[in-house]
Amino acid sequence: MPDVRTMPVPDGLAGERVDAALARLFGVSRTKAADLASAGAVLLDGRPVGKSDRLMSGSVLEVSLPDPDAPTGLEVVADPVPGMRIVHDDDDIVVVDKPVGVAAHPGVGWHGPTVVGGLAAAGYRISTSGASERQGIVSRLDVGTSGLMVVAKSEHAYTMFKRAFRNREVDKTYHTVVQGLPDPMVGTVDAPIGRHPGYDFKFAVMASGKPSITHYEVLEAFRSASLLEVKLETGRTHQIRVHMAALRHPCVGDPLYGADPTIGARLRLERQWLHAMGLGFEHPGSGEYVTFESTYPADLQHALDVLAQG
Repeated sequence: MPDVRTMPVPDGLAGERVDAALARLFGVSRTKAADLASAGAVLLDGRPVGKSDRLMSGSVLEVSLPDPDAPTGLEVVADPVPGMRIVHDDDDIVVVDKPVGVAAHPGVGWHGPTVVGGLAAAGYRISTSGASERQGIVSRLDVGTSGLMVVAKSEHAYTMFKRAFRNREVDKTYHTVVQGLPDPMVGTVDAPIGRHPGYDFKFAVMASGKPSITHYEVLEAFRSASLLEVKLETGRTHQIRVHMAALRHPCVGDPLYGADPTIGARLRLERQWLHAMGLGFEHPGSGEYVTFESTYPADLQHALDVLAQG
């Protein structure tokens, strides 16, 4: 049976092409989104739409994703991942700088590149702990978020990392560009996050959600946006995007959470401006505290340059 997802069209995606909107909503590639539309798996108010049709505000979007029980969607395929950089490698861990458009591991509805597939293609042997399609993965980044990820190679490292993430002992630093200027310029968002009751694949601040804590600091203010450094105590799905939207300063390029699509278009962004800049943790082998840093990829740097020009 297909996995049918039904939701109102988010206001920020009104007017978007079907293939572009599905890529944002479900993390699939635009090619896969186009294939779904061609197969009649995308309905708008009950009528099939093509890949280049535009979504309309107030309409109901229905998408039939591949069968979640189909094993082929969860098999690790050893395919090279262009642009994925190995930052550090030893007997216990490998730290990668993940490009945008790459999933951490195979998942339902995702047929694009993955970190575990890229490592397998490069000859890396990682921990066999965890589900078969996500072995060695101790934390994830969204498909649309780039930056640093650590993958466990040894069983000892996997066990130690699962405990460290659970106990909030891993320091995670992100940079994001948000609309407007947050007030105060240094602050903490302590608000529980749960799955949005009206949307699949979307989350929201809600009383019944899981505890979620985000610390932020404005690094640079531009005319219409601000560059923030963000540190997470918890690691909820879409946490930074949800908390910034709750402050009414959504991440630029993130219409799912209320960003103005005209700003993203002006900056030539095809995803949210969000990058995992730094990782710090006690090495599971040596016991020493180690840190790793990334730099901005080309699309995010270009957006910053445009903002700096006013």
